[in-house]
Amino acid sequence: MGKDKLSRFAEIKSFRHVIEPQTKEVLNTSYKLKGKWNSDFFRTQQAIILELGCGKGEYSVNLGKQYPNSNFLGVDIKGARLWRGAKDVFEQGINNVGFLRTRIEWIDSFFDKDEISEIWITFPDPQLKKRRTKKRLSSPLFLNRYRKFLHPDGFVHLKTDSKELYDYTLEMLEYNNAEIIEKTDDLYASDLKNPVLSIKTFYEEKFLAENKKITYLKFKLLNDKDFVNLPE
Repeated sequence: MGKDKLSRFAEIKSFRHVIEPQTKEVLNTSYKLKGKWNSDFFRTQQAIILELGCGKGEYSVNLGKQYPNSNFLGVDIKGARLWRGAKDVFEQGINNVGFLRTRIEWIDSFFDKDEISEIWITFPDPQLKKRRTKKRLSSPLFLNRYRKFLHPDGFVHLKTDSKELYDYTLEMLEYNNAEIIEKTDDLYASDLKNPVLSIKTFYEEKFLAENKKITYLKFKLLNDKDFVNLPE
C-alpha cells in the first residue's frame, strides 16, 4: 500500500464526520447509530439523504452545500476515494454531510424504519455479467433492503452512464408496478432542469469526455410488497 493511501486512511480516522464500523458491529446485528443518526451523529433533526457508492463524495458534498436544511450521508467501502469528500467537508466546515465506510450489502443494519428520506445511487458498478444481476444496487435484493428504512414518501435516484443498467432497472420497476417519477436515457438532452442533476462526479466527467450519454431514473419503492426480479 502506498504512502498516500496510508496517510489518507490515518487522516480519515481523525474525522468525526466519518464512521468506520468493524464487521462485528454490523454483521447480523444493528449498528449503534441505527435510529439515532440525527440525534447522535448529525445532532440536528433534519431529513437524511443517502448517497450509495459515493466514491469521492461529490454528490454528498454538493447536495449538502445546496440544501443546508437536510443531512447527507455518503456510503462507500473504498476509504482512499471517500477521503476526498471527507477532506472537503472538513476544510469547508460543512456540518450537514458525513460519510459511512461500509459494504452496502450491510446497509439495512444501519438505519431504522422511515429514517431515510431519499437515496441517491450515482454511477454504480453496473454488474453486467448476468450471473451477478443480484449485486446491482437497483436489483430487487437491494431495493427490498432499502424498503426497510426509506420513508414511504421517499424517492430513489439512479444516475448512470450504463444504458444496460438503466434499461434493466426501468424494466424491473415496470414489471413490479413501481411508481416512476422521472426517466430519461439522455439526461443532458432532456427537459429535466433540476439543478441537483447537474452535479458531476469524477466518473461522470470521465464518461462525458468519452461522449457517453448519462441516464437518470427517479422512482418510489413499493410499500405493500417486496420487489421480484424479472423472469429469466
